Amino acid sequence: MSESGTSGSGRGRGPQRAGQGSQRGDQRGGGASRRNAQGRERNRGPQRNYTENAPSQRTRRADPARLVAFEVLRAVASEDAYANLVLPARIRHHGLDKRDAGFATELSYGALRGQGTYDAVLARCVDRPLDRLDPAVLDALRIGAHQLLAMRVPAHAALDQTVGLARAVIGAGPSTLINAVLRKVSAHTLEDWLELLLSNETDATKVASVRYAHPEWIVRAFRQSLVAHGRPVTEIDDLLEADNAAPVVNLVALPGLGSLDEALENGASAGELVEGSALSSGGDLGRLSSVREGTTRVQDVGSQLVARALAAVDLGNENAGTENLGTAAGKGESWLDLCAGPGGKAALLGALAHQRGATLLANEPAPHRAKLVRQALGAVPKDAWQVRTGDGREVGTEQAESFDRVLVDVPCTGLGALRRRPESRWRRTPKDLTDLGPLQRELLKSALDAVKPGGVVAYVTCSPHPAETTAVVSDALRKRDDLELLDAGSALDAVSLTGHLHAGHEMTAQLWPHIHRTDAMFLALIHKKP
Repeated sequence: MSESGTSGSGRGRGPQRAGQGSQRGDQRGGGASRRNAQGRERNRGPQRNYTENAPSQRTRRADPARLVAFEVLRAVASEDAYANLVLPARIRHHGLDKRDAGFATELSYGALRGQGTYDAVLARCVDRPLDRLDPAVLDALRIGAHQLLAMRVPAHAALDQTVGLARAVIGAGPSTLINAVLRKVSAHTLEDWLELLLSNETDATKVASVRYAHPEWIVRAFRQSLVAHGRPVTEIDDLLEADNAAPVVNLVALPGLGSLDEALENGASAGELVEGSALSSGGDLGRLSSVREGTTRVQDVGSQLVARALAAVDLGNENAGTENLGTAAGKGESWLDLCAGPGGKAALLGALAHQRGATLLANEPAPHRAKLVRQALGAVPKDAWQVRTGDGREVGTEQAESFDRVLVDVPCTGLGALRRRPESRWRRTPKDLTDLGPLQRELLKSALDAVKPGGVVAYVTCSPHPAETTAVVSDALRKRDDLELLDAGSALDAVSLTGHLHAGHEMTAQLWPHIHRTDAMFLALIHKKP
């Protein structure tokens, strides 16, 4: 978070409650009428006070940054939208400067991440079940709760500005309830609330669910995932906590095409895990010419690592061993990205293919996402790539044994990217694991049919759940005798700057937010025997 915003917002310096700030409010003269359009008085006495301010000092307008956060939460709840897509558009629409944009970003993502915890607190402060509240009122309460419990916003400013927001966009009546509830919330710190909520709870899963704002089924799934990938289950708290940390923006310069110089001159720092990467402090990256041109892109380091690992596998010897992983490879080869949309990994693979004299076919079934793939590849010379719009499950039949390297980044629950997509934790259900399983297996089969003998398939998910990772790979290996696993951990080490990610477990590899500071990417490298 940036330093405190304009004097009218009462903003602090970012996450963590405390600190001092200022408050503007819309301080109109006391002569204004207190009656609404229906002639009812808007304040009937001390028992109806919206804030600690006198009536003439109450905020009657929506602070733009808080309004952006409210609109994001509304879009997520009512339109099933994605916050990372809605937020930039709303920031531009309201013309927020860098400081206010930072405040709106923290408030939006923080309220979404902490929803489970904040709802548990709010349930103690509301005289009815939360599902009986108007959804817009509940979103305003969550925004207020995040300011009061997890940001450096003074309580009086959080109350005044949130009630002002409610009066402006919801109505005077609901703002009364919001004021009363948030005053109760402000009576305790977050730690005090957690102690009150969990003092008699003995179920470790429920405790973790409330404390770290994850659904109980995801807490259980993460415990299972840690064990399945060779990690101690005692890391669960660290994993959940890392999921709630605001992620740093990762940049990648397309090899041979892009440069990070401009980003580094504007406050970014060089990445520590993979070459050609940088960590950005945020801001409007669209101001960078290299980003506008597409030669520098926003992409999590975990995604960069798995794409580079596939491109670097040495296919020059009969057994495609891992002793030479990381050497230059690819001249004259054909590569396939089977599930390419929206195009991030395809752009990196396309640049690597061009650099090494290979060609890439990027497949995407949805036409609108195929368009995004073309846009992502736009900065790569056109002789290095093609885009196919069609069902990836058919490629293995239509173009059998045609590709030297195949990336199959299958649709998954996205449990590994919850820190970047905070709303996903409240949308996903265990049923999604069951529903996605057959598709993941069919796509992997198609990839294995499409790869040449002697070639390699990278099976990738942005999820650590064994149902989407090791189980899918094991099923594929059981059904065929022409496949073998390469050491994916060694492959990641070979393309990392550190050389010792220690991500491998039984030949597959799993990255973790709490260990590697990446999304929880899974990688299996499957070699088709010559």
